[in-house]
Parts: sequence; structure tokens; C-alpha cells
Amino acid sequence: MCGIAGYVGDGSPDLLATMLAHLEHRGPDDRGAHVEPGAGIGMTRLAIIDLATGRQPMSNDDGSLHIVFNGEIYNYRELRPLLEAGGYRFRTQSDTEVILRAYEAYGEACVERLRGMFAFAIWDRRRRALFIARDRLGKKPLFYWQGAGCFLFASEIKSLLAHPGIGRAVDWSAFHTFLAYGYTPEARSIYTEIAKLPPAHTALYRDGALTIRRYWHLPSGGSAAAVRIDAAEAAARARAAVREAVRLRLESDVPLGVFLSGGIDSSAIVASMRDVTSGRIATFSIGFGAATASFDERPYARLVARRFETDHHEEVLEPVVTDILPAIVRHFDEPFADSSAIPTFAVANATARHVKVALSGIGGDEAFGGYPRYLGVRVAQRYARIPRPLRALAERVVGAVARDSEGSRNLADWARRFTSAGNVPLPGSYIGWTRFFSEPALARLVTPGLAEFWKDDVDEPARAAFADHGHDDPVDGAFRIDLTTYVPNDLLVMADRMSMAHSLELRAPFCDHALLETSLALAPALKMPRGRLKGLLKRAFADVLPREVLAHRKQGFMIPLGRWLRTDLKPLMEELLSPDRVRRRGLFAVAEVEALKREHLSGVHGHADRLWALMMTEAWMRDRLDASGLWRLS
Repeated sequence: MCGIAGYVGDGSPDLLATMLAHLEHRGPDDRGAHVEPGAGIGMTRLAIIDLATGRQPMSNDDGSLHIVFNGEIYNYRELRPLLEAGGYRFRTQSDTEVILRAYEAYGEACVERLRGMFAFAIWDRRRRALFIARDRLGKKPLFYWQGAGCFLFASEIKSLLAHPGIGRAVDWSAFHTFLAYGYTPEARSIYTEIAKLPPAHTALYRDGALTIRRYWHLPSGGSAAAVRIDAAEAAARARAAVREAVRLRLESDVPLGVFLSGGIDSSAIVASMRDVTSGRIATFSIGFGAATASFDERPYARLVARRFETDHHEEVLEPVVTDILPAIVRHFDEPFADSSAIPTFAVANATARHVKVALSGIGGDEAFGGYPRYLGVRVAQRYARIPRPLRALAERVVGAVARDSEGSRNLADWARRFTSAGNVPLPGSYIGWTRFFSEPALARLVTPGLAEFWKDDVDEPARAAFADHGHDDPVDGAFRIDLTTYVPNDLLVMADRMSMAHSLELRAPFCDHALLETSLALAPALKMPRGRLKGLLKRAFADVLPREVLAHRKQGFMIPLGRWLRTDLKPLMEELLSPDRVRRRGLFAVAEVEALKREHLSGVHGHADRLWALMMTEAWMRDRLDASGLWRLS
């Protein structure tokens, strides 16, 4: 695991050194660079595999190729003998050298043989070309900039901003996506001049031109994708896929652990680990002292830890959000509104004191049907058959009588979102459930000066993902929306930044592309039998997991944000979103922001996620724009 950076064109060793200094947190164990006329690449290393000989940059035998690599290749032991049979000799035991030899053997198509999480760059001296690549789901980040006779790449935006020629003008269309979903788009950053290499893409920079290519898609959703098997066989396939994904992710030359929440996903990971190893398993769980019981899954985590005899670590954390918020904002580089970043930051900090690698259950809900909104798709199909006047009446009644709760399940908010989208056909209704602000809400919220910059349809990526759904089932389309947008742009961004903030490598077995291909081949009705969320995954592990873990409802890795905004975080909210400050910023209508605050504080309607998005906007602008004197709405 590393931070990587480099340039082609008008750069300098001093520039590269400064870029790498901004990535020190991603790799505190070592630093390396290769510089030659017209090109330089470098890395900061968090040493996980081949501690002795795995240093980077790494070169081939004649020095014509140089690579820097961030991530882990889980099938490198299987690939190595294939390459050796082709005549390639190895000098190290590292997965980095396997990528390098695979590039020699297969060229740019080498990525198609890699199973893992990765972002890497290869400087090909003979071709005077830079080849960069990113893994299929986007677990590892890669940003780039092109201009002024130079091409730069880096693991994080802050590293690119070391170049004095890069401007900080805001991409207001990307900001539109942020307000809608809480994150920026997959191929663009919050800055107009800085782009992202999207997941499952490679790029070649040569002779001043950049060519981008996609090398993988989610498997086709056509009828041929349907695997017509019974529930027992489906459960066996699911368990085998999880077990194999976990087995591959146990490769490490340093201590390794698991984020154990007590939910089915992380519990299945621990069970699979015990299947393939009799050695020590370290598990880590956290709770929040000020939270209600609905947010605390530690009792279930303890059951799993006892069942599989893990070395269990448990902490009760009461993070002072005002103290850690500046660090969280700084590590994201862009505005980011998923409040789960707070507990993720906290658990990564606690875990990093014991191990350098941790497995996480990220992606389990999307792979095996864990969100209540997937059931909402089922209900929506029937709800659409109800006469329109009755649906309108239901929306009015729900809006009048539903009251928000502070627990991990806000049924009133779910009911309002569902009935308000009652006249919107799929996938529009599903997309609406996943948004922070709807377009009508944004029309009320933003000022005309901001709205005039918005030209893009921010929902198009989700609609395109849904269009390829299979099994003659729109629930499959909902899975695809989340796997194409929410997982790479929210969950995996959060996992990478918050873990690397503490020099901790995070691995996500449920985001294994082979596991997802297996999962998407199974009909949604198999994954959620009789409307039971994650019913297939629970059946797959029913013989080894505690009954209580299988039976308890999903809680999610959340904080009581709504409650905190009414209590501990109220002063911060009032300070960041004061009328004077909102007015001076010029982005949002003061009356609309005040209405959101008033409704939330009174308990009439919960607006925790929406208010947090506005707070993160102000916090990011202060940190990244105001301090540089670069703020302007233009």
C-alpha cells in the first residue's frame, strides 16, 4: 500500500519530492523515486508484502520500464508461475514485480489478469509513454492533471496541488453531484483542472495526448446471466465466493485484523477466515458512549468473537467531532458528506494501533441485498398500480403524521421518501431515495448565481446502470446503480481516505470483482428470498454464525447524527450555517437553510444528512479555498 505520484514533461525532482511529501501518511515506511529527463515517478510505501525486496520504484532488467504501485494484487502467486513459464525471471517476492512482468508479457491488457485493488503507473522509456491503471471497483484512487507541457498523476489531490500551475477553480457541475449525492462524480473532481481516472479504466499518455480505455464492466444483465439453481446451491456458491475472496485477502507479511461490527457481512468474513486459517484472528469493534442502543452492535460482535476465538478488541469512543473534523476534511481534499466518515476515521485510528491491515464488510449490502430500499423497489411495483388520487392522499397523510426518530431506522423519513416518489417510475423513484437533495429541493436551496453553472444531468450514470439490469427484475437494476455509483464514489473513497489517514490498509472481500460476478448471476429473488434482506448470505453461513447475529436487523455503521445536531453539534451547525455566513458565501438561500435547521431542531422533520452536506461544504471551502484567497463563484 502506497501513495504514488509522478510527471511527464516539464517537471523537476523538487516537484516530485514535494508531491510525495503530501502523501507521507499513505506510506510512512519508505520513499523512493526514479527521475530522468522528461519524466519522474515516485512513491511513499506502507510495507505489507515482501518487506525486504519490495521497494519501489521497481524496474525491469534493462531499465526500460519503471513502476510505482498502490494496492495489493491478490492473485500474484498464481500469475507468477505463468509468467516464469514464459521466460520471465523474478528478483523479488513482491506483487509489484508481477505487474511489471505482466506488462512486459501482455502490454496494456495486463490489467485484465489482475485480481485486487490497485492504482499504478508504468513509465515506458522506449515508447516515451506513461501507462496508468485503476482497479475495477475503484478501491484505490488516481487523480491527474494535464497542462503547460506537463502531465501529472497522484493518489490524492493535495499532491497535485503542489504544482504551482494548477488552478483551484471549482467545478460547479461536480458540486451539483455532491449536493445531490454527497460525493463528486467518478471521472471529475471538485476542481475544474483535476480529473479522476475512473474505476476499471487505463490511460496512456504519449506525445502530449491522453488515451483512456475501459477494460471491465459489470457482467451483462441479459437473460443469459440468470443462473437457474435452487436456494441450497445458490447459498453454496455464495459461501464459496466469499470464502475465496477472503482467502486471497489474507496475504500479508504484517499483522492483519478485521473490522467486526456484529452484522452479517463482517461476521461472514470472520467465519471465512476461520475456515482457511487456524492462526490468530484479531477483531476490532467500536461503540459510541453517547449513542442509543440502536446504533450499538457490540453485543453481536462479542458473540462472533467468542464463536471463532478471535483476539477481540473493543473500544467505546466519544469522538469530539469538532476536534477531528479538520483532519477528516483535509484527508478527503473534496467536499464529502457521508457522516459515516466519522466512525470510520475513529475505528481506523483504533485499529491502526494494533495492525497494519484490516478486512472490512464494505460491499456486502450491494452484493447480497442488504438495504431496505431494495425491498422498496418491490413495493413500488405494486404501489404504482394504486390509483393516482389514493397515492396523492397517502403522500399527504404521511407528510402530516409521520415523525422522525433518532434511532438507526428512521421509518418516517423512509415513508416520506417512498410516497413522495409514488408517481415517479423506476429507476427515477429509486434514484430519488438515494439522493440528499432532490432537484426541486435544490431549486429552492441554491442561489441563481450557482444554478446557472449547472448543465449536467447528475442522475444519468445511475439511469445508465439501471438500464442493463437482468433477471427481468428491477431490483437487479438497483444493485447495479449502487455498485456503479455509491460503492466507488462514496464507500470506497471513505474507506481509502479514512484508513490511509492512519496508515492502515483496508481490504474489502465483498468488492472482489469475481464475487460480484457470481452474485449478479443470481436472481434477486434468490438473494432476498421472501423479502428477507440478505437471506441468501444468512443461509450460506447459518451453520456457523450465532443465531442472534443471523436474526437481528440491519443497523449499519452509523452515528446518531440527527441527535448530535440537536445537542453536541448544534453550536458547530449554527456557526457553519449562520445566516450571515450563508449570505456572504452566496451559494444557498438563507431562508431555505434556516427552514432546514428549524425543522430539524424542532423534530418536525429530520434533515441530518442534508444539513451535514451543507456543513461539509462550508468546512471544505474554509479549509481549501478561503485560506488561499481563491474563493469566488465563477
